[in-house]
Order: sequence, then structure tokens, then C-alpha cells
Amino acid sequence: MKKKIYYLSTCSTWKRITTEVNFDSSFERQDIKTEKITLLQIEEMAKLAGSYEKLFSRIARKYRELGLKEKSLTEPDYKKYILEEYTFLSRPVFIINNEIYIGNSKANVEAVKEALK
Repeated sequence: MKKKIYYLSTCSTWKRITTEVNFDSSFERQDIKTEKITLLQIEEMAKLAGSYEKLFSRIARKYRELGLKEKSLTEPDYKKYILEEYTFLSRPVFIINNEIYIGNSKANVEAVKEALK
């Protein structure tokens, strides 16, 4: 059973989630700030998610700074930006048994808890 988490250790929301969910030692963890996402990893995530857009965070500060809101982004654009800048990955991303859970919404965290039962 594959269990992996892509997260940002400095994120206060991530710290809150770790108190809610028991991530045992069977989880592979990757702090995306200190260990960049690889091409193979983003391709695997996109395959599970159905698109790169679903992995893309529009609340990243750089989204506004780079004026991306005014542009029509394509799938290759989403992929490129996530690979170039870790903050563009909507996080955390959980992969549990070939299912992907993206983001920190309450519903998503509950779905992760359910998947771990």
C-alpha cells in the first residue's frame, strides 16, 4: 500500500492537519520546500487527479505577482509553474492506495481520515 504526503512543513495549516490525522510511519513524506517535486512525481499526481489544473493553487502569492489571473493557462502551463515554484502546488497532497486527496479543505481532510480507517 503506497502512502505519500507532499506538504510544506512551515505551513500552519499543515501543522493543524497533523494534529487531526494520525500519519503513522508507513507514510512517505516530502517537504516540497526542501525536496523539489520531480517531473515523474507531478506526472503521477496529475494522472491520479485527472489534470494538472486540479493540483494548481490559485491562492499562491506568486499567482497574483506574476499576473497569472489575467492569462489563460493550459495544462502544460500548470505543470510548468508547479515544477518551477513549489507554492503553486495545492497542498497538502495525500496519495493513499492510488487515490489522491488534494488540499486542506475540511471535506478533504475528512476524506483522508476515512481512507485511513
